[in-house]
Amino acid sequence: MPEIIPNPHPLMVHFPIALIAVSAVFHIAAIATRGKSCSTHCAILAHTTLWLGALAALPTVFFGWLAFNSVNHDEAGHVAMLAHRAWALATLAVLVVLAGWDAWRSKVDAVPVWWFAGAVIVASGMVAATAWHGAELVYRHGLGVLSLPAVESGQGHEHAHGAAMNAEEHPHADAMPPGDDVHGHSHDGHDH
Repeated sequence: MPEIIPNPHPLMVHFPIALIAVSAVFHIAAIATRGKSCSTHCAILAHTTLWLGALAALPTVFFGWLAFNSVNHDEAGHVAMLAHRAWALATLAVLVVLAGWDAWRSKVDAVPVWWFAGAVIVASGMVAATAWHGAELVYRHGLGVLSLPAVESGQGHEHAHGAAMNAEEHPHADAMPPGDDVHGHSHDGHDH
């Protein structure tokens, strides 16, 4: 795997996010259009995107687990990783149960019942919450990304954004945060 992408988890997460969100929309659309010809098409999309989303979540969580056990992080990042992991595992369990139940009980063109559509909407919310926690890991804690070079005091750079700016007007010339105390953790079941 190239050094810039040390783990396929960031590439794969978008599939279950998109598929489950689309499934929730088509569950609602199938129920809302019940009795019309488009209801069957919406039902087919609702079922297949749920099944595909649950299938896509399996390798996504697997590679997330590998990333959890290999990404360098500090204490705050570790706590955030534990929250993301808890959401991911709970969400995966819900998706597998819903997709398994749906595949076992429903024909691919059967219009879903309202309570099941509600459960898919809840699952979609869980996927969104899991994604939020994952985004926190990247954007707030900087996990799994290459670091920017450290800027030493007095070593700004100059370039123009639209109209010419000098270093004092440059919005990110001195915005480098101090280095984090990065250390490894054992993830053999002992949480901090």
